Amino acid sequence: MQTNLVQEFANKPEGQEAEDILRSCVHCGFCTATCPTYQELGDERDGPRGRIYLMKMFLEGQETTERTQEHLDRCLSCRSCETTCPSGVQYGRLLDISRGFMEERLERPRSEQWLRWGLTRVLPNRRLFGSLLRLGQIARPLVPDPLRSKIPPKKTAHPWPAGSHERKVLALAGCVQPSATPNTNAAAARVLDRLGITLMEAPQAGCCGAVNYHLGDHEDGLNHMRRNIDAWWRAIDQGAEAIVMTASGCGAMVQDYGHLLKGDPAYAEKARRVSELTVDLGAFLLQQDLGPLKLSNARGKVAFHCPCTLQHAMKQGDVVEQVLEKAGVELAATTDRHLCCGSAGTYSVLQPELSQRLLANKLQALTVDQPEEIVTANVGCQLHLETRSTVPVRHWIELLDTVSPSDL
Repeated sequence: MQTNLVQEFANKPEGQEAEDILRSCVHCGFCTATCPTYQELGDERDGPRGRIYLMKMFLEGQETTERTQEHLDRCLSCRSCETTCPSGVQYGRLLDISRGFMEERLERPRSEQWLRWGLTRVLPNRRLFGSLLRLGQIARPLVPDPLRSKIPPKKTAHPWPAGSHERKVLALAGCVQPSATPNTNAAAARVLDRLGITLMEAPQAGCCGAVNYHLGDHEDGLNHMRRNIDAWWRAIDQGAEAIVMTASGCGAMVQDYGHLLKGDPAYAEKARRVSELTVDLGAFLLQQDLGPLKLSNARGKVAFHCPCTLQHAMKQGDVVEQVLEKAGVELAATTDRHLCCGSAGTYSVLQPELSQRLLANKLQALTVDQPEEIVTANVGCQLHLETRSTVPVRHWIELLDTVSPSDL
C-alpha cells in the first residue's frame, strides 16, 4: 500500500511505525472473513481492511469526522484479523497508534469524554474499583435487571499455600481481578505449590496499562507499565524464573512492554527483560511435570472459551486445552472459537448493543455440546460470559485446584 503521511505524523516514531504497517497491507480482504464486527454489520468500514483505509486517510491528513472515529471505536481489538492475515499486518498496533493520535486531535462529545475518563480512572485503581464493586454487590438484590446481571456476585478465595519453594515465579494481581475473581491467583498458587513452585505477587504492581493505552491515553498507560516494572524488578534480580499471567488480557499487554518502552532509556532494557519473562499460565504449566495434578471429583464435559488475547495476541490458542486434557478433563466441542465474546476490555461498556450480540453468539457456540460448565483464561471474558450464561463460568485453573475440607 502506498502512503504519504503528513509531516506531523511522519516525523514521529509511532508515525513511522504506522507507515511501515500500512505498507505491508496488500488489500486482499482475507481478514474480513474472521472479523466479528464485519460479520455482524456487513459494512466494509467495520472490518479490518476498511478500517485500515480510514486510518490511512487520517494519517495522510484527510478529513476525519466523528463517523470515522465511530467505525474505529467499534473495533474490538481482538486481532483475529492478524491470525488470518497472510502478510503479517500488525493491525492491533496500527489501531493503537491511530487511536492515540486521534484522541489528541478530535474532540468527543462531552458524555463520551466523561465515560472514558471514568473508565481510565476507576478500572485501573484496584482499591477504588474494589470499593465500588462491594457497594454494588451489597445493593445487588435491589437492582433491577438487566443492570443486576452486570454486577458480578461476590466471590471468595481459598487460602494461599503457606510454604515456600526454591523455584519462584511472579504473578500480576492486576486491577479488577483481586476483587471480582479473587480465587484465580489463589488457585494458581495452590496448583503451582503442588508442583514445587512458589507464586508471588508484588503488592505495588497494579493495572497492566491496557485500559488506558487501548483507550488512547498512552502516557498514563506507559506509566502503569513503568510502575509494574519497578514493582517486579527486585524479585527478577533475585531469580524469579517467570512472570506467569493468569489473565490473558494482561499477558498480551505485558508481553508488549519491551516494544512500547523501547524508546525510554530508563526502562527499555528492563521492559525487554520483563517481556521475555512473561508467559501465560497454561504455557508455563505445559512445560512442567503435571503428574501431581489429579482431579479429585468426576465431572461432565467442560467447554473452554479461548480469549482473543490468548489465541490471537499471545499465540497460545490450544495450550490450555492440552493442559486440561493431560489433567483428565473431558472437553466439550465448541464452534467459532476465533470469534470474540464481546467483552474486549471496556468494549462491553462503550459498545453495549454490539457487545451483547457477540455475547449471545459466543454462548451459543460454547454450549452446542451441552457442557456442565464453561472455563476461560481472562477475567474480563469470565465476568462478561457469566452475565448471561445458563451454566457456571470460572477460570480454568480452578478446575485443577483440588481443595480438601481440611484446607478451608
